[in-house]
Amino acid sequence: MGSTVGPHGRPRRFVTGVVALLAAASLVTACGSDEDGAGGGGGGGADAKGVDDGATLTMWTRAATRPQSEALVKAYNASHKNKVELTVVPTDDYQAKVGAAAGSKDLPDLFASDVVFVPNYTSSGLFADLTERVDALPFAKDLAQSHIKAGTYEGKKYVVPHTLDLSVLFYNKELYRRAKLDPEKPPTTLKEWDSQARAVDALGGVDGTFFGGNCGGCGVFTWWPSIWAAGEDVLNEEGTEAQLASATAKKVYDTYRGWVKDDIVAPGAKDETGVTWTGVFPKGKVGVMPMPSTTLGLMPKDLDFGVAPIPGPDGGKSTFVGGDAIGISATSKSTDQAWNFLAWSLGDKAQVDVVAAHKDVVARTDLASNKYSKADPRLVTINQLVADGRTPYAMKFGQTFNDPNGPWLTLMRDAAFGDGSSVDKDNEAVSASLAD
Repeated sequence: MGSTVGPHGRPRRFVTGVVALLAAASLVTACGSDEDGAGGGGGGGADAKGVDDGATLTMWTRAATRPQSEALVKAYNASHKNKVELTVVPTDDYQAKVGAAAGSKDLPDLFASDVVFVPNYTSSGLFADLTERVDALPFAKDLAQSHIKAGTYEGKKYVVPHTLDLSVLFYNKELYRRAKLDPEKPPTTLKEWDSQARAVDALGGVDGTFFGGNCGGCGVFTWWPSIWAAGEDVLNEEGTEAQLASATAKKVYDTYRGWVKDDIVAPGAKDETGVTWTGVFPKGKVGVMPMPSTTLGLMPKDLDFGVAPIPGPDGGKSTFVGGDAIGISATSKSTDQAWNFLAWSLGDKAQVDVVAAHKDVVARTDLASNKYSKADPRLVTINQLVADGRTPYAMKFGQTFNDPNGPWLTLMRDAAFGDGSSVDKDNEAVSASLAD
């Protein structure tokens, strides 16, 4: 899925040593720019379209986004003089490969990254400055701002959205009918979510909800939006301090703990590491649960379900905007040509006829409703949520939130399966990890 767990919901591991590799690489790339004068990305010659003159471009992406990346590259190559040669790298190996290539000054022209790890690359000088080019796009203000913000370092923009994966509520309309709930009225508050899950659970033979209780990535992806929906932050702006022990956050944890205590959750939540997390709802035995938007197209044809924004305790809505961002390497000799691919990938034709046609989330809010999404109102709901979403910014994101031995998973499990009394102490451990 998107930023926090891997393909098919597998939790990703933070690759130890990558930050050290990047630190070393930054010394190499800091002075690296195009020798032919096209470099820098944000300098002379910057325009909205770039150059299409038959150049061969190299591009890397992780396996988690293979389908979307391959579809875009195929469509671009079929309609342009430039040709992109795509290399798909196993997701778990990706950060190490990028770090090693940066150190040897052997990065491809273009490379994508899980959006939560982009700050590690921008701060290490691996990407070319795209500020002027991005700002020159006629639809610049409509781009997914969470991705743009994650790729902004010291006031300069280094990446654009590549793929988007959002956290949303999925709810079973058939079970809602059986529980005498309105199938067209999903929960708009955490309180309603709680009552609706309990109403479904009371039917017997089915469960109210489900979550990945041993999966830190699943937790940030699906729990944090309820805090954001209340207008609160989970981290400070620098990503060095956790704010996960607020009164609002504790309301969220209390709700999940209540589901565990009263057996409203489908079996296996406590041990769910993310591997089978998204495979529970499609079986038709769970009332309402949050999942990645990318699972929409994987649902059984005969399952009657709806999607809705993840609400806060008393209302509001938000989503974790995950997925990948993409930029041009600081050492590329074909910056103008590489930008031609990026600009095209964000244009109307690529976003509608490639991205939307594959039932993926478009990278532009002005294209939320298009000829493909209009055929499925659920897609419009998901696309429109991009404007309400957030992508957290933290240099130490992986070791703090994705690592199964990290402090966030401890907080999460204490909050859901314990008595919740250690949240303040656990939050301090999260802050210590972020600031480490």
